[in-house]
Amino acid sequence: MRDKQMDRWSTYEPFFVVLGEKKIADIVITHHARSRWLDRVESQKAGYEDISSFLWDKLKNGQIRNYYRHEQDVYLIDEDLVMVAEFVPLDNETDLTGGPVFKMIVVTFLGRMSETMELRDLKTYYSWLRHSRRMTLVKNSRKRK
Repeated sequence: MRDKQMDRWSTYEPFFVVLGEKKIADIVITHHARSRWLDRVESQKAGYEDISSFLWDKLKNGQIRNYYRHEQDVYLIDEDLVMVAEFVPLDNETDLTGGPVFKMIVVTFLGRMSETMELRDLKTYYSWLRHSRRMTLVKNSRKRK
């Protein structure tokens, strides 16, 4: 989704918003991210257009930051909502200095830290998930024998 309200001063430069070291010119919401948005964030404004306009506003206002300093794909919105995103360079688009311009692909929304306490420490949360899945598999294999 491109910014519809943008007035371009120059037709040679694409519009982008800077997030960390990346210049984002487009946002793509995956089906999985939309379903997680419905489950964990909001059920009223749950269209692709609503989600991407929400993210554009947060990007422009500088309200999205890295979750961890060295983590490249987990982001925190308004110090509460945890999002996983990947970045792909756009073909045939660069900024004025020749640097790449990226497309942000939103993979999923993990939820709000204010509602899910486990999201405060993702490393512990992921290790707990792996352990619980492993234990479920072990229990299921015992039942088969």
